Amino acid sequence: MKFLVINGPNINLLGIREPDIYGTTTYPALLSMIDNWADDNNITVECFQSNHEGAIVDKIQSALTENIDGIVINPAAYTHTSIAIRDALRAVAIPAVEVHISDINGREEFRHISYVRDVCSEHIIGQGIEGYITALEFLKNL
Repeated sequence: MKFLVINGPNINLLGIREPDIYGTTTYPALLSMIDNWADDNNITVECFQSNHEGAIVDKIQSALTENIDGIVINPAAYTHTSIAIRDALRAVAIPAVEVHISDINGREEFRHISYVRDVCSEHIIGQGIEGYITALEFLKNL
């Protein structure tokens, strides 16, 4: 099995950006946690982060030729704005799980909108970085 974990804008600033909301775990520590899970489960996991919407769309589309079995995506701020990311997820038709570190439904009203919600098989919201592992486990068990 091969999974792709995609992170959107500012996720690279984990541990620095608003630790009261996103925690103190750094982005490299998140990647290490995912790598450890992948090793323990004998599953290949590629992680990708970009602050650029088009790069995220390109990465989703590349999943078709890279034989990706599942996508974990935290579109971050693009969750609430990007029809392009939604359409890319729908176009590739690969099982996807939406992840958010914070509880977006308990935050500002504009964060309650998710353009990717209806094209994802599952939604993991407000579990902190552990939500990524929950999402990977969900895909593993599909």
